[in-house]
Order: sequence, then structure tokens, then C-alpha cells
Amino acid sequence: MIMHALPVGGGILALSPLPGVGGDYAGDLRQVAEWRPALVLSLVTEVELVAHGAHRLGADIQDSGTRWAHLPVEDFGVPDAAFAEAWPGWSEQARRALLGAGRVLVHCRGGCGRSGMVALRLMIEAGEAPDESLARLRGVRDCAIETDAQMQWAMAAERQPAVFMRHTV
Repeated sequence: MIMHALPVGGGILALSPLPGVGGDYAGDLRQVAEWRPALVLSLVTEVELVAHGAHRLGADIQDSGTRWAHLPVEDFGVPDAAFAEAWPGWSEQARRALLGAGRVLVHCRGGCGRSGMVALRLMIEAGEAPDESLARLRGVRDCAIETDAQMQWAMAAERQPAVFMRHTV
């Protein structure tokens, strides 16, 4: 499984296909675990998870000590109301991870449209300029964002204030 990674906010943001979509679910899971993301955002539907033998993905990701969010979006689609309600909290967690030099993995089935849409949104919310973010993102994954509606959703992002980590001694 190929991960397309780029630096964002001091951490690393990566896009990838669904683990197992190429036929090696166990190997893909090992690769994800070895990459050690703080958070994995899964954008595939339940039907896609089952169809590609990844129905245990959430449990398997969490068993490796990584936080996992299932935010399903239909292929070539954009977020629905349930996604929109959950997004602010997950976006904040992703940005916290990135600001803390952590890693965030975003995947859909192929690692292009939906993943690109969410990655671009995160980049902008992390404070990057939209056009520069899009150019950087497409520099590592040229198929990132496949529809005008996906582009519109991603570009509607607002830059968020930096999320400061609380350090305890």
C-alpha cells in the first residue's frame, strides 16, 4: 500500500487507499502500524469496508494503539449532515496531532477523491493558504479531489486558530 505524505503543521499528513483493497489486508495493516499515525480517518462506507475484507478495520487500527474515526462519504460524494456534525471534533484532534509533530492518515477506497478533499480541508484549517495547499497536495497525489463538489467542500474551510497543547510536568 502506498502512502502519499506531506508535511503539515509540524507533523505529517498522508493519503492512502483502503487497507486491503490491493488484496493484502494484513500487510497493509502492518504498514499502517509501523508508520505509527496518531489518528486514522476512514472515509469509506460500511459497504466498501465489507466488500474489501476490511470490516474489522476500526478494531484492528485501535488494537495497534491508534485513534480511528469512521466518517463515511459515498464514492465521488461530499460529507453529509452526520459527517458535518462530527467533523469539528475530529478536525481538532487531527490538527492537534499534526501540531504535536504527529502523523495523520486519511484514506478512502483509492486514496484520491474523498481523501484529497479531507486532506485539503485539514491543511487549510491548519492555517495554510488554499491555493498553495492544493498545489502541495496534488504534488504528492495528482488525483486528489475528483469532483467540483469535493473541491467546493474543501475550499470552504476556514483557517482555525492554532490548537495549543497543554503540557504537564
